Amino acid sequence: MITSLNNEQVKNIIQLNQKTKARRKQGLFVAEGRKMFGEAPKNWISRVYVSESLSEDEELMAQVQELSYEIVADPVFRQMSDTQTPQGILTVLRTPSYTLEEILGKEHPLLMVLEDLQDPGNAGTIFRTGEGAGVDGILLTRTCVDVTNPKVIRSTMGSIYRMPFLYVEDVVSLKERFRVADIRTYAAHLKGKNFYDGESYQGGTAFLIGNEGNGLTERAAEAADCLIRIPMCGRVESLNAAMAAGILMYEAARQRRK
Repeated sequence: MITSLNNEQVKNIIQLNQKTKARRKQGLFVAEGRKMFGEAPKNWISRVYVSESLSEDEELMAQVQELSYEIVADPVFRQMSDTQTPQGILTVLRTPSYTLEEILGKEHPLLMVLEDLQDPGNAGTIFRTGEGAGVDGILLTRTCVDVTNPKVIRSTMGSIYRMPFLYVEDVVSLKERFRVADIRTYAAHLKGKNFYDGESYQGGTAFLIGNEGNGLTERAAEAADCLIRIPMCGRVESLNAAMAAGILMYEAARQRRK
């Protein structure tokens, strides 16, 4: 049992929770809680850490004992955790790797393209909502928040395990690849001439979502095939990025159900 904060494994977990550089260098990320452990693909799991008090749960330990694991004293586990109320189990996972060919490969794919999205909650919510709406993959520019950030991981509620994603240089670099794959791009933009529900998304579709404060860059908006907007009442000018993304994804899902 691990009982010291000076243990190298403990130090490394704290590094993985706090530093993007450490996660990228090791190709690992941390997911907290029973749900995230229970849904994790077994071949992604590197090691599991269970608090001393939770190790008395026989049902849970029957699953944990099939894997590489460590029991950790409760005070030390609390320091390892990124949450204020730890659930007693941490799963260290290998970061998955996807290719653009895999993400674009499905017939008539539905994709999200995120440019410079910074809020972990927004990113995680888009992953979760995307899974629910039947999105085939998410592309993020390199200026976006790190998907393996613990706050993003928690916000995905497990969708990180099932939603393919890939970081790309920028939105403009995708334009030719989308054209070849017969994917039409739609930019959520205040200057959109058409309402979002006036377009067809039954063919290959990619929605472009910009930064929370500044929206899409001018270059990204110009690269889109079509600018669309969500109608607003009152004095509201724009919606939260995850909310706007959800509206667009579910409109596409509604059309495709027909």
